Amino acid sequence: MKSLLAMRIGWRFYLARQSNRFINFISFASTAGIALGVAVLIIALSAMNGFEKELEDRLLGVVSHGELAGVNEPIQNWPSIIADASKVPGIVAAAPFVRMQGLIQKPGGFQGLTVLGIDGELEGKVSNIRDFMSEQSWNSLQDESKNNIVLGKGLADSLDVAVGQSISLYMPNNSKQAQNKIAAAKSQRFVVSGIFELGGELDTSTAYVPMAFAADLLKLGQGVSGIRIKASNVFQAPMLIRDLGFSQQQYVYITDWTRTQGHLYQDIQLVRMVMYLVLALVIAVACFNIVSTLVMAVRDKQSEIAILLTMGMKKSAVMLIFIVQGALNGLLGCVIGSALGVTVAFNLSDIAAGIESILGIQLLSADVYFIDFLPSQLVATDVIMVVSLAFVMSLVATLYPAWKASQTPPASALAGR
Repeated sequence: MKSLLAMRIGWRFYLARQSNRFINFISFASTAGIALGVAVLIIALSAMNGFEKELEDRLLGVVSHGELAGVNEPIQNWPSIIADASKVPGIVAAAPFVRMQGLIQKPGGFQGLTVLGIDGELEGKVSNIRDFMSEQSWNSLQDESKNNIVLGKGLADSLDVAVGQSISLYMPNNSKQAQNKIAAAKSQRFVVSGIFELGGELDTSTAYVPMAFAADLLKLGQGVSGIRIKASNVFQAPMLIRDLGFSQQQYVYITDWTRTQGHLYQDIQLVRMVMYLVLALVIAVACFNIVSTLVMAVRDKQSEIAILLTMGMKKSAVMLIFIVQGALNGLLGCVIGSALGVTVAFNLSDIAAGIESILGIQLLSADVYFIDFLPSQLVATDVIMVVSLAFVMSLVATLYPAWKASQTPPASALAGR
């Protein structure tokens, strides 16, 4: 009952702060600071979640989780390796590939290009690249006798080529007849049969051709350059690929996504941690304004505190009065901040696209990042964690001023009234 009375008094003191403009301003600043910190932290964490999701669903959906590649010679017994992979718990699928490296001429010079020869039936089990191209483009890779090639949209735009046009790929000539630098390069013409649009660097550096045509071009016979592996859990992929590679009779190079794309995941986690630390400090600074607000409120309400103590109110109840005042500031800031943060996080991609359209800029360049848009994924646990952190910090900020209020000597406070 006394606690309820203390809370009611605290609520009335909170409303009465309107009479003192300076205290009201400091109170507003603390609430606004908490709201801003909560909103920005929710938005930042949602963006980091979005980057992590796009890394796993988009980039790691196309880039293999792991690879076994032949050492100085093609892998001839690739069907048996795929059969071995199917027996390993945690490996979802495996598919052969033929890799070619070359240069392609574009306005202003040449550009390096990785061309992957894929088996359409098996590739669909380890990669979702099919989702980023038309059905016609995907079907063109099934015709193993034709020199079809599917380019990324970024590369096609830089080359100014369209479906049906031809391009030349310059590759090193490893044959024994190549005796000089001029003869050490050969060219192969391809017909652009389709375009995929993934977004990011892969759009400008990767192309796909039928595997049989690529193997014939490199004179691999029935062999392939390597085996692509897909794991059910991307974080278990390094261990699974290593175990599969060590079980083979042929020497193979073992690699996984952490070696080629792992830096992206580490960067995302680092930025997430730094943002969380910095913005938590912003919220902490805003909470210190609550200390200032309550200290001034205590000085302004000394006579009222003295009367309450004289009437027999316990010191703990007096503390609760001012804890309620500070908690209301923190709660209001958390509510406003979370509402603003959730709203912006849900629409972050559209907001970023609108800013790009209005200002004529590109926030994320495909030449630098693995995607060319700002992603966002709101996670409920992040919102709960941020709001809880801000509210607890605001409660902690009320303890000293509330304790100071409970130590007010009634006699001297009433004498100075």
